[in-house]
Amino acid sequence: MEITIAVVPVAGLGSRLLPATKSQPKEMLPVGRKPVVQYVAEELTRAGMERILFVTGPGKASIENHFDLNPELIQILRETGKEDLLAELYFERVDVRYFYTRQRELLGLGHAILCSRPFVGDQPFVVALGDSIIGMNAASDVVRRMIDVFAQQRAEAVIAFEEVPRSDVHRYGIADPKSDGDVFELADVIEKPSVEEAPSSLAIAARYVFAPSIYDAIDRVAPGKDGEIQLTDAVRILLREKARVIGVRLRNDERRYDIGNFDSYFRAFVEFALNDPRSGAALRQALEEMLHVDRA
Repeated sequence: MEITIAVVPVAGLGSRLLPATKSQPKEMLPVGRKPVVQYVAEELTRAGMERILFVTGPGKASIENHFDLNPELIQILRETGKEDLLAELYFERVDVRYFYTRQRELLGLGHAILCSRPFVGDQPFVVALGDSIIGMNAASDVVRRMIDVFAQQRAEAVIAFEEVPRSDVHRYGIADPKSDGDVFELADVIEKPSVEEAPSSLAIAARYVFAPSIYDAIDRVAPGKDGEIQLTDAVRILLREKARVIGVRLRNDERRYDIGNFDSYFRAFVEFALNDPRSGAALRQALEEMLHVDRA
């Protein structure tokens, strides 16, 4: 089955990253040499996506600007002898089309996905959260694997999961799998359970593949706290109605970098910077000197 449409929700306020996010989206914060959302778009493009719909909100215009062609900048680089920097703008010329729609009210992830319905229509589609990078430099093929599983298993939904420390399960949607393995059928998904209630340590990892039936399920979700419509609740409706929902584990080299707070953002930036082919070695030496690391 060919799936070529991806939906990227980027409307959140990023309040846990204030003041850095007061005038720019958290999805545009740099991690290493690129903004977060560029890694997401590159991952989706490699997975065969031809159309990417960003579900935006107030203050997100810089995302649109980033993916626009900028002939003036190209001309300046050429005129000033900086043509070597043109390679850094290759993403502008990738064969993918970008679209934008607004989530006019911030009513949760489920509502953000619902905003994509007029664009997606009756086709299956990918969802990739715009504040999460999968794998170092987004070198992950998990979306491609999920699309293959979606077709092979005739699923209504496929969800990526990662193993998290048991003590952290209260922060995530947690899988209740019917079986072990890297690909497994779901019995349920529990939103932010206590350690005692959690059926596993497998947390939803920011990537989904959905049949269009997810829209009808979202329509039936009762708003929760602050009127938000949660995507996990829609998935649970599918499960209650005996739809086939499959989980796919991230591999060990596909760690999720969640740019949701300063702790995770700082760690992601440092790890990406240390792995930078041009500057990583010098940064590592500087950090060792600052931390008084004895290399002997």
